[in-house]
Amino acid sequence: MPELPEVEVVRRGLVSWVRGRTIERVEVLDQRSIRRHALGTEDFVGNLEGATVADVVRRGKFLWMPLLDTSVGRDAAAAGRPAGRPQVALMAHLGMSGQLLMQDRNVPDEKHLKVRIRLSPRDGMPEQLRFVDQRIFGGLFVTAMVPTDDGGPGGLAESPLPLIAEEAAHIARDPLDPAFSFDLFYRRLRKRKTGLKRALLDQGLVSGIGNIYADEALWRARLHYARPTDTLRRTEAERVLGSAREVMLDALAAGGTSFDSLYVNVNGASGYFDRSLNAYGREGQPCKRCAAAGIHAFIRREQFMNRSSYTCPVCQTRPRNGRW
Repeated sequence: MPELPEVEVVRRGLVSWVRGRTIERVEVLDQRSIRRHALGTEDFVGNLEGATVADVVRRGKFLWMPLLDTSVGRDAAAAGRPAGRPQVALMAHLGMSGQLLMQDRNVPDEKHLKVRIRLSPRDGMPEQLRFVDQRIFGGLFVTAMVPTDDGGPGGLAESPLPLIAEEAAHIARDPLDPAFSFDLFYRRLRKRKTGLKRALLDQGLVSGIGNIYADEALWRARLHYARPTDTLRRTEAERVLGSAREVMLDALAAGGTSFDSLYVNVNGASGYFDRSLNAYGREGQPCKRCAAAGIHAFIRREQFMNRSSYTCPVCQTRPRNGRW
């Protein structure tokens, strides 16, 4: 499953290709890839064709493209609503293997091509946005845009608006969001009375931190995943959030973390951050920090919520009163 840096890599790539372009034609080649659009293919296509992509927005691992339509603008003005604001968005759920690829029309179809979106011409740019998905866990659908609950931007975007795709409205802001509030995060964290890693994975508390980056952030912060959240000092919470932000920015600089060859960005290039991981997937290997200090310590793997957690037993001491 792509994590936040992978989705942000895709967002940044899409912005440069699709922002401001009009959707001229939509072909749904596999109905399963729009199954989340409850009103069916005709409504899905009808919402897209003729609309202009206003931006590409991300909150946590959620990605959407707000759509502008002249008829929607006229209807909004007639109803007394502000004109020129997107009323709906095309939302992309990448799932385990979903890819959004920009391709020229003369490029042969990918084996697992599910949806083809033809965009208005622009010099030097591919004309087609293709959704490819081998395992069909992802999909595309149209959702309403609604006001944010705090009046801030819906997510990371080129032209932020106080609107969010309805399907993403339930999740908290992520550590890379300029509007992220540490004070709010810390107050909620202290009330959780659970283990630290479980809290970091709670999308209602902080979004976008998945299993890989949680382990990496905890390693950098020298904190164990079972540390009770109600015992966490403010400086420790700042350290782990700062570490999460750092590891995500490092991953972005490297283009994401590609453990699965199916994950590629909009140009078909894989990320390489997995080569720089310090904890995740390094069971039995020396802890890099301890080794540098002349201490013999080896990364451990433990079962955690039907997944795995990787820690150093020396620099991430397990608390006696630890919680899952």
